[in-house]
Amino acid sequence: MDGVTATVAGVRATARMLARDDGRGGTALPVLESDGPLALRRTRGSGPEARVVLVGAMSGPLGGDHFTVEAGVEPGARLRVGSAAATIALPGQVKREARYDVRLTVADGAELHWLPEQLISAGGSDLSVTTRVEVGTTSRFVLREEQVLGRVGEEPGRLTSRLVLRVAGRTVLDQELACGPGAPGGWDGPAVLAGHRAVGQLLLVRPEFAGEPAAAQVLGEGAAVVPLAGPAALVTAVAPDALRLRRVLDEALAALSA
Repeated sequence: MDGVTATVAGVRATARMLARDDGRGGTALPVLESDGPLALRRTRGSGPEARVVLVGAMSGPLGGDHFTVEAGVEPGARLRVGSAAATIALPGQVKREARYDVRLTVADGAELHWLPEQLISAGGSDLSVTTRVEVGTTSRFVLREEQVLGRVGEEPGRLTSRLVLRVAGRTVLDQELACGPGAPGGWDGPAVLAGHRAVGQLLLVRPEFAGEPAAAQVLGEGAAVVPLAGPAALVTAVAPDALRLRRVLDEALAALSA
């Protein structure tokens, strides 16, 4: 059990994983700890890559809950992390903000693909998500982040999402988006979501970008590529629904990985 605590203010839980070069051309997972609402499962990998699936063993996060997921990838290791299903932020009996913190560290010469399923902000929920990423100058990293505002036929809850990227100790991205009731005005206007209900980001770190940065460009309708300082690029996209958002982000990843 890894520090799961239930209080009148909500559930606190932490899941941790560590990937390490096993010295035989593969990747070992000496740390894979989780319990309560967060369950980590190792699945069959491919070649030198280890794979882990995050399973939501309970509903939530609910109001007042605080979940933390930490992943570290050491030099020479390769890790791919996904989730078994979408995460749904729900209202709880406690009328407090829920928090979901993700902390990712990728060493030089290591590779991490962080590809969870969508986060759905259900009506009446209040969730703050913070993702902090630390990489080296020769790390390889892919993050896909998808958020759906409301289930079919309902208004969204309050959702605040912050994404921070540091390369070799230097911050190259720190952005925040707030949507739903109580968010700053204009979040649904033409300059932000323009009435769309699915929003996503694709963050890539590749050593090749240091010498040849990704070109700033528009990708179809509702998506754009922005080069970042150092070996990184950011794709942002909006779409009417989760299916079309995934299609746009998959096409962007294929284009930038070519």
